[in-house]
Amino acid sequence: MTDSKASAATASPGTPSTPGTPGTSSTPSASGARGTNPVAAAPAGARTAADVVTPEVVVRLLRGVVGSGRTANHNPFTGEKLADLPEATPEDVASAYARARAAQPAWEALSVRQRAAVLLRFHDLLLARQSEVLDLVQLETGKARLHAHEEVQAVAVAARHYGLKSPSYLRPKRHIGALPVLTKVTELRRARGVVGQVAPWNYPLELTIGDALPAFVAGNAVVMKPDTETALTALWARDLMIEAGLPAEVFQVVLGEGPVVGPEVVRHADYVSFTGSTRTGREVARGAADRLIGVSLELGGKNAMIVLADADVEKAAAGAVRSCFSSAGQLCISIERLYVHESVADAFVERFAARTRAMRLGNSLAYGADMGSLAGERQLETVTRHVDEAVAKGATVVTGGVARPDIGPLFYEPTILDGVEPPMAVCTEETFGPVVSLYRFRDEDEVIDRVNGTPYGLNASVWSADARHGHAVAARVRSGTVNINEGYAAAYGSVRAPMGGMKDSGLGRRHGSEGILKYTEAQTIAHQRVLPMGPAFGMDDERYAAFMSSSLKVMRTLRLR
Repeated sequence: MTDSKASAATASPGTPSTPGTPGTSSTPSASGARGTNPVAAAPAGARTAADVVTPEVVVRLLRGVVGSGRTANHNPFTGEKLADLPEATPEDVASAYARARAAQPAWEALSVRQRAAVLLRFHDLLLARQSEVLDLVQLETGKARLHAHEEVQAVAVAARHYGLKSPSYLRPKRHIGALPVLTKVTELRRARGVVGQVAPWNYPLELTIGDALPAFVAGNAVVMKPDTETALTALWARDLMIEAGLPAEVFQVVLGEGPVVGPEVVRHADYVSFTGSTRTGREVARGAADRLIGVSLELGGKNAMIVLADADVEKAAAGAVRSCFSSAGQLCISIERLYVHESVADAFVERFAARTRAMRLGNSLAYGADMGSLAGERQLETVTRHVDEAVAKGATVVTGGVARPDIGPLFYEPTILDGVEPPMAVCTEETFGPVVSLYRFRDEDEVIDRVNGTPYGLNASVWSADARHGHAVAARVRSGTVNINEGYAAAYGSVRAPMGGMKDSGLGRRHGSEGILKYTEAQTIAHQRVLPMGPAFGMDDERYAAFMSSSLKVMRTLRLR
């Protein structure tokens, strides 16, 4: 099971690139000089990988994780190995499922409030010990620290929400029965059993434990396959959940190559949660369909931002920087297409480009950098190919367009392209890097057609100073989430509301009621009293049919639903 998101960092990031070698763009920046973005200075005495990933930490995190083989993960900032890790075989995956399946009934037997209390304790521990996981997220993904903190925020919000709201989501519900008063109906929510989760490398805290939290509180066990290159973050989250009170056997982690371990996770699961590319999502869906089990998929995107004629240009430019370059653009819901009304395009581009050129790149385990590194060699190759091909076919680099091996082997400057047209790959393919294409428009109907003219529909952004106008445009966009005057965080952080993709961007939703009920099976229990659902008290068939017809008319009059 290979995947451009879920497996892009499975190989060693390699050695630092040098000008003229593969993986390094030779495209000049707008100023004609290489490397226009400043470098954030590392604070004195900053921690290193050796300070964080000690042998003692690795041993602690690997407790209970089995694997007959051996693999490793690497630091994108330097390309150096971080830790040796166990690699699971198909037999190891089956064993993990057996342990999870044996432990799950006792976990489900606890009350919802008891399970929810674990999430609330996890919430408190996460915030108290966030510096530990921030270091790991940075070392495994190459992110700037503030972008790593977005993951802490997202997981804390989800833990609080489901810790407090799950008793309401999962409580038994009474319904009006077939014969009111005489038919007593109760809807129960039963755990599915063992959830198989395949998670990507780009958000190794949020897209592992963040998605597992509602599965746990619903009474399930989880067998998780995180990406090997970001396994330590997922294992840290598992360790913290156990400290918060989750039985260890209920949370199994298996590591290994996607094509080997991924299908095995699907093959044994009672339900599958997957985040990754559309191509691999189709494989997962086929595997789930063969077994008649449910699946939720968050897949690819080519997300658009629309700057309307009445937008506040300064705020839109600042928002575009956040929307396009958080986590170096390696975010499923980040913006890759920027549509700007021609009346404000020049002013917007001037401000957006200036803010982008001023972004500080950095590789230290400290706050201060505005953007970090790409996570893997494959991402650098894709970014370089998309930019170089676009320039060769006539696009213009407004700013960026160059690798920065002076900072680290996988650094690439935040890049703005103008004049992008089909059949340039960057026009339609997901880049998943710090690259955004600018497009000007005159007519709103035209821009809606262009925004919707893609197989994807994950996230979008609309900027307008008029709330009613912004809402009207947002409602016409075929996307699972649409943010007004923000790029992605407003919708994603609103965890009472569902989040997910339309079209080729996925199936199912995370967050809100849909994000937890998908991990349950609905069970209806109907108790019939006094009268049976058939002729009684001497009625023949004709009299019973007449009685039921009259009853149905009364229920319609009373508007019983």
